[in-house]
Amino acid sequence: MFYNSSKILFTTIMIIGTLITVTSNSWLGAWMGLEINLLSFIPLLSDNNNLMSTEASLKYFLTQALASTVLLFSSILLMLANNLNNEINESFTSMIIMSALLLKSGAAPFHFWFPNMMEGLTWMNALMLMTWQKIAPLMLISYLNIKNLLLISVILSVIIGAIGGLNQTSLRKLMAFSSINHLGWMLSSLMISESIWLIYFIFYSFLSFVLTFMFNIFKLFHLNQLFSWFVNSKILKFSLFMNFLSLGGLPPFLGFLPKWLVIQQLTMCNQYFLLTLMMMSTLITLFFYLRICYSAFMLNYFENNWIMEMNMNSNNTNLYLIMTFFSIFGLFLISLFFFML
Repeated sequence: MFYNSSKILFTTIMIIGTLITVTSNSWLGAWMGLEINLLSFIPLLSDNNNLMSTEASLKYFLTQALASTVLLFSSILLMLANNLNNEINESFTSMIIMSALLLKSGAAPFHFWFPNMMEGLTWMNALMLMTWQKIAPLMLISYLNIKNLLLISVILSVIIGAIGGLNQTSLRKLMAFSSINHLGWMLSSLMISESIWLIYFIFYSFLSFVLTFMFNIFKLFHLNQLFSWFVNSKILKFSLFMNFLSLGGLPPFLGFLPKWLVIQQLTMCNQYFLLTLMMMSTLITLFFYLRICYSAFMLNYFENNWIMEMNMNSNNTNLYLIMTFFSIFGLFLISLFFFML
């Protein structure tokens, strides 16, 4: 990717678009940043060799253009409401803005485009879609204080993210539903405080990066590839599934830490019903991660793949193993630092 000048250009513009949105002080400025972000992300998605990516970029354009239109329309309505002595109901307009932003970020009940679109992307594009493209809409959602709609979205996101991933064999769709589930947790952390949301987002991005880094190197796209691929190297296989469990939020691993913080803050805010639902849905996601892990550890069948030799250079291996170490032992290390301070 980094040897292609046009991709570097579009990636830079995409980053600038997000920064414009985050730093803007009006809805019009935020809309402009989102639009720049969208128009620079689409050329990154489309690949001449892959028809699926063209289809995915078109789906992405249509959904995001719809959301942008609604956002622009409702922000104009808000400006009118301010100028016309509040003849227009402001809370209604804010709800329209919130719906448009939820559609942009791919949260339930506006999630339908997200798994289908992920199916057509390369791993690096999928990673950008799961992490970077969430920053701007989530920052804008934090400016709107509409608890009811946010609560509905959180509950639907965690449930759909959990149940949708149950019968998936495609790794990209699995990651998409996992992302929807995590998005529910992020939205609930936004209800409490922005700093907890930021911590959750950073940890989630790191864990997603570790997994997609591995999938990208080995070009893994389906579950059966996981079973037959790592016959030679048990360490890589073991570390990959530890990362899976860490992303799911199993307690001794790093992925549990942000969830721990959110759980603690939600109990302090007396949101017990929401918390119970979120934890139950996380148990479902952990169930299908564990099911994959059990199958992969038990079934170690050998296939005659002609590309069987490990196409991983030592730098990549070392980087991956270092990141995996932090993913597995991160919680212990952070606890240790906390006690030492």
